[in-house]
Amino acid sequence: MRAYTSLAGHILGSNPAINGYFEMHLGYEDAGALDRQLAEYRKHEDLKDGSRYLFDKLLHNDYRLLPERLGQARLKILVGIRPPEPTLKSIVDLFERKGGNEAYASPEAATRYYTERLEWLADFCRARAGAYFYFDAELFRARPQALLTALSNWLELEEPLSGHYQVFSQTGKARRGDSSAFIHRGEIARGGADYPHVRIPRQLLDQAQATYLRCRRQMVEFAADAILLEASSPP
Repeated sequence: MRAYTSLAGHILGSNPAINGYFEMHLGYEDAGALDRQLAEYRKHEDLKDGSRYLFDKLLHNDYRLLPERLGQARLKILVGIRPPEPTLKSIVDLFERKGGNEAYASPEAATRYYTERLEWLADFCRARAGAYFYFDAELFRARPQALLTALSNWLELEEPLSGHYQVFSQTGKARRGDSSAFIHRGEIARGGADYPHVRIPRQLLDQAQATYLRCRRQMVEFAADAILLEASSPP
């Protein structure tokens, strides 16, 4: 969560070759999952003529992806993560604003979610070496054109991805992704909130940072290709 996945979905889903932009809350552990994915998407949108892909994003360990059980489907897997401090602050802020007894409104719960998710993704990547593309999610802000070019190449798109995107029927709706005003802009916005009112204890940040560095290193190592935030990373 809070790693620009709604932005990524809208950019991908605005391409003529790709259907889908929102979180479907599905697991992919058998071939029937692809039929469920298609049915869920078609409740809200029509398939594009000549399109090749159907997109979904998985943000929680409850929703598993087991490519070996999905039959003959041709998968293109993208893995992207964001450093802990901005991610944790964004998670806490989001769930505090929801009110009530929200699970991720505390720094402790947000950190637990974040580290467990990174561990699961690292395990997934080790088990499927060479089968996915890795990117640092911060590239959406820092070097968007380089990232979009790399993603376009990985997905073998005839029309490259653009930083401008469509607003769809499920944009901004609860449980579909980002519900803030930012997602309605229709383009990648520079800057963003830094949540000065949210404080993450140093012990939790240190724990999350150690997990992030270790898991990210493994995700990069086993990727078929990758684009990283560092200036020396692949173009």
